Amino acid sequence: MLLIKNADLYDPEPKGLCDILIIGGQVAAVTSAGKTDFNGLSIAGELKTADVGGSLTMPGIIDRHVHFNGAGGEGGPVNRTPPLQLSSFIKAGVTSAVGMLGTDGTCRALEELLMKAKALEAEGLSTWILTGSYGLPSPTLTGNIRRDLCLIDKVIGLKLAVSDHRCAHPSIEELRRAVSDVRVGGILSGKAGFMCVHMGDEPTGLAPLLEAIAGTDVPITQFAPTHISRCEALVKESVSFGTRGGYLDITAAPGKNPVFGLPTAPVVAGLLAAGVPAANITLSSDGNGSMPSFNEKGEMVGLKVGPLDSVIESVAEMLEGGELPKETVISMVTANPAEQMKLPRKGRVRPGFDGDVLVLDDGFKPRFVAAKGRVMMEDGETVVKGTFE
Repeated sequence: MLLIKNADLYDPEPKGLCDILIIGGQVAAVTSAGKTDFNGLSIAGELKTADVGGSLTMPGIIDRHVHFNGAGGEGGPVNRTPPLQLSSFIKAGVTSAVGMLGTDGTCRALEELLMKAKALEAEGLSTWILTGSYGLPSPTLTGNIRRDLCLIDKVIGLKLAVSDHRCAHPSIEELRRAVSDVRVGGILSGKAGFMCVHMGDEPTGLAPLLEAIAGTDVPITQFAPTHISRCEALVKESVSFGTRGGYLDITAAPGKNPVFGLPTAPVVAGLLAAGVPAANITLSSDGNGSMPSFNEKGEMVGLKVGPLDSVIESVAEMLEGGELPKETVISMVTANPAEQMKLPRKGRVRPGFDGDVLVLDDGFKPRFVAAKGRVMMEDGETVVKGTFE
């Protein structure tokens, strides 16, 4: 059992100064500070108390785009990024994550990804994965997309790439079949059944997605295009996509000279100002993915690794800037991804939800993390590490 006292709680809506009681891995009660009533609660075992002294408290971050086992390979085998360890997630304030393959759907296997997701879950995180990779036909675990969604609990969607020189350049008909498959798989399994679409910077942009659902009843929300902050042209195109009800995932990029694409804060502000609903916007890290640079001849001239902490750093930057309401910023990495991906008991700090709690210090850096009620970080120090750390 865990009692977090004097939390300035954003759920992500502001709740004021609260106490949060977590029992059996789930939030049992959220009360005004100092007014926790234990009557009627089934309590057994030792109660751990953490007084966070009025610090900003929010749900644990949900990172919807992570490469658990590494990614990349552009430029040859030496450029394959290595697997992630548990502490990398905790330091980044991430308590829930979705893993996927990247460019390499040939030598990297979904079976390995699934086992890594299970390992991270056993170590304390909440994890899911996407089937597929960049190309079509998609690599799968069971032989087809629908079966993966129906038979593999952790599979909640499909990964695919479009408008990128590394993608398979699928036809519109192939895209239509793929999004239909992932939709039906989601319907049959009771999952979101969404398609995470890696967006490149080819001129076709988002057009293939819109053409694929034109003349059908497939909703635009079946797609979740990511890397939409890659370039100005794609951001501008995303406004129309978002105002039509589509979801938009921004690859978090803090600072004025980000590792990837455009800085996050102005992209978010621009989308909101253009009328995109805040609930349709999410941030993810592309954590541990390779971020290669190519010259005008298509030759790779550099490669960086996506930092897992880019989400919390972008959140901190926007919170410190104060231009957007705190709840709007926080929702983009908590409630929004939880609702879009239909993750039960995630994204909020409320009775019945999982005890995933992130407390930030005065500089908006993680100082306390609980995942399913288990304390993973105290006073800014990771107290639980992975099996081989």
